[in-house]
Amino acid sequence: MQKEVYKDENIFISTADGVHKKTGNTKDVLENYPILKAFMAGSFSGTCSTLLFQPLDLVKTRLQNPAVVSGRSGAGMITIFSNIIQKEHITGLWRGMTPSLSRCVPGVGLYFSILDYLKSSFFLDKAPGPLESICLGVVARSISGIILIPMTVVKTRFESGVYGYNSVANALREIYRTEGVKGMTCGLLPTLFRDAPFSGLYLMFYTQTKLLVSDDLLNSAYRSPIHFTCGVTAGILASVVTQPADVLKTKMQLYPNKFNGLWSVVVYVHGKYGIRGYFKGIVPRMLRRTLMTAMAWTVYERITTNVGLK
Repeated sequence: MQKEVYKDENIFISTADGVHKKTGNTKDVLENYPILKAFMAGSFSGTCSTLLFQPLDLVKTRLQNPAVVSGRSGAGMITIFSNIIQKEHITGLWRGMTPSLSRCVPGVGLYFSILDYLKSSFFLDKAPGPLESICLGVVARSISGIILIPMTVVKTRFESGVYGYNSVANALREIYRTEGVKGMTCGLLPTLFRDAPFSGLYLMFYTQTKLLVSDDLLNSAYRSPIHFTCGVTAGILASVVTQPADVLKTKMQLYPNKFNGLWSVVVYVHGKYGIRGYFKGIVPRMLRRTLMTAMAWTVYERITTNVGLK
């Protein structure tokens, strides 16, 4: 069999049959590196969803901060929205946008690329079942969560209004100087208890709800609204289950010197607020996580379809 020779001056890559082919442009590179394609698609979807839903994350963090006026979840959320607009103007709703983007954009990209790698490695010829979907989501989110925990700490502190950091770099330097590695990774355990189960449950609910829709509809002009609806349904269910871990994570990251460990935070929240305390900020978080994740998956599905990943 005659080997094909490429004359143009581009990048060399090795193929399975030993032939060295050249790639002419970015599209060719993406064709040969599907994980890179998944990372780029995931990062783009993460950027869009973070920009849109940052205000909800900001309000959620402040609802969980004891310095904020307490009240019913719905009333508290409206009050905080009003206070932020009055004191910090409309742009104040996007406080903490830089650390949010620094965390969410590579975080979503990592999540989707790890997920794509796991699926292509273990589920090439079949779709993962419910339990397998949970495991895939847990593993992918745990890896990305551990890598990006310092940015999660910075993001939470920026949004709280308690700390006066000038920039992300300044925050990282200050945390490391005053608290060391422990400060950079505080709240890791509840973060994993929140994100890993959320992603696992979300992926299970998402894949299972998509199975209820016919292939004709999924491949029609209505595929984006269908993906979004499946994502919203999955997000609501997963948010409720993981809300207590989000509250504990916020407490540990805002006041690292106040708690000795996860159990001390559990006791504190229960003693001060009761069971209801574990669900502080559930309304904005449910709205934000549900809409953000649904949009991220919708954009990701659309991009990967258009660029030939699927």
